[in-house]
Amino acid sequence: MALDFTAIDFETANSSPASACAVGLARVRNGRIVATAGWLIQPPPGHDEFHEFNTRIHGIRVGDVATAKGWSAQLDDLCAFAGSDVLVAHNAGFDMNVLRRACAATGDSCPPYRYLCSLQVARKTYRLDSYRLPLVAEEAGFGPFPHHDAAADALACAHVVIDAARRAGAADVGALADAMSVRVCRIAVGEAVTVPPAVDALAAVA
Repeated sequence: MALDFTAIDFETANSSPASACAVGLARVRNGRIVATAGWLIQPPPGHDEFHEFNTRIHGIRVGDVATAKGWSAQLDDLCAFAGSDVLVAHNAGFDMNVLRRACAATGDSCPPYRYLCSLQVARKTYRLDSYRLPLVAEEAGFGPFPHHDAAADALACAHVVIDAARRAGAADVGALADAMSVRVCRIAVGEAVTVPPAVDALAAVA
């Protein structure tokens, strides 16, 4: 076995998890980053309002995605890049929920990807005051980088998992999960998902 996976990061237009407006990807083979990608996304209709709170975080505005593919059109590109890899994300619950909820909003079938959370791995690997991605990536020897740029965040996440596997002596994602006592989970699909509209961004984080 080899340390193969794809790191992923989404940015959202508003508080709705279906409002994907950017994705970043980094492919790892045998513990080395071999390809990266990232693109803007037109969020699904009904989830496409850009809230100032989110824009202040990632800098993406409605005009930036005017010519970008919509969710349904870009999903095949995402899946073609990731293949059958385990997906890795920092706070993976958020990113997997974006994937699942955006598919629900557009009526697309959500691919049942397996995934590992690099935040959980980081908490078992490093002793830090904060486990925000920039601080964890710095500890892993990567950075600085433009945080909340989806492609840069995916690349940083990949570096964290590669470094954690090296420190743990783990040959693959499964061995790393076992060494950290964390789970490789699978996106729950095939059940009805109600996607609520976005609420006021400030209220959402209160």
